[in-house]
Amino acid sequence: MKKTLSISESELINAPLLFFIINACQIGVGIHGFQRLIYQDAKQDAWISVIISFIFAHFIVFIMIKTLEMFPSNDLYGIHQEVFGKFIGNFFNLIYIFYSSFAFLVVLKNYIEVINVWIFPNLSATFLGASLLMIVIYAFNGGFRVLVGICFFSFICTLWVPSILFIPMEYSEISQLLPLFDNHLKDIIKGAYAMTFTIIGFEIINIVYPYVKEKNKVQRYVHLGLFATLLLYLSIMLISLTYFSGPQLEKTIWATLNLFSIIKFPFIERVEIITICLWMIIILPNLCLFAWSTHRGVIRMVNISSKKFIWIFSTVMLIFILFIKSRSQINHINNIFSHFGFVVVFVYPLFIYLMALIRNSFLKRKRTN
Repeated sequence: MKKTLSISESELINAPLLFFIINACQIGVGIHGFQRLIYQDAKQDAWISVIISFIFAHFIVFIMIKTLEMFPSNDLYGIHQEVFGKFIGNFFNLIYIFYSSFAFLVVLKNYIEVINVWIFPNLSATFLGASLLMIVIYAFNGGFRVLVGICFFSFICTLWVPSILFIPMEYSEISQLLPLFDNHLKDIIKGAYAMTFTIIGFEIINIVYPYVKEKNKVQRYVHLGLFATLLLYLSIMLISLTYFSGPQLEKTIWATLNLFSIIKFPFIERVEIITICLWMIIILPNLCLFAWSTHRGVIRMVNISSKKFIWIFSTVMLIFILFIKSRSQINHINNIFSHFGFVVVFVYPLFIYLMALIRNSFLKRKRTN
């Protein structure tokens, strides 16, 4: 297969759209209950862990884009082949394909569980999975620009979340944030590490980059997207820390949904049900872009049409859903994905950047000689 991509003008997007892509990919099922995981390590300093995790994410994004700038017409799959050669490059491609597929499965299964627990406890997970996959197939077949449009619409759907979550602040106790910096730095860093499952998604830039027209503006809009996500997660964490007591937060699986459940309007009694239903639009970019990322890697090694791929891919995902049933199984898979995702998203970009520098330095010396 070709190492470089051939992208038509009609497929290219403007750099400002990266803001919506990054934001949409980072806001998914993790937002429903990330507070408990962070609080277990960092306690009332959990909000500091959130900030630290995003600082590290900004640094990693900077490294990712610097790597991509060395290969402006290629994505990560092509970079693997250029840096390591065909066989070793395809080995790394397989790992990234597995990561993207794993991420798709985790998002899908966690959202199905939320629907089963909060809205339809007796509805078959297989039926819910098949229904969601049909929506993904429909959106995926629209092409990359349609997926970008879904990201924009998803962002619009999240704008109301911060404002409505300020309602529980009436019952908040600011004193629960005190004493500040009372926990060891090691525990705060562990809390930041626990944000991995929630914060990942920005690595989609590795695949989207060749489709951007103004390459010189990529850094600006990707970092703006990360900053917007930070503001959302930080505000939710601060509200949760001041609303729930410590023991409550440690036992609450979906703290954000619990915040929604206390909100009452004369015309809507259970706001959390409306929220969960609308969340399908918010997680749709996660599912579509992870599937698209998997597809971009598969076609590097196998000649397969996008329509055939998405049907095979969706069938495989549906089969996996059948084997994941209990909450303990879901927690186990989430933990595995969190550790694996940390290596792929936060550690591996440093390695590939170093290898790309060595490769380019070697080629430069070879040309001069």
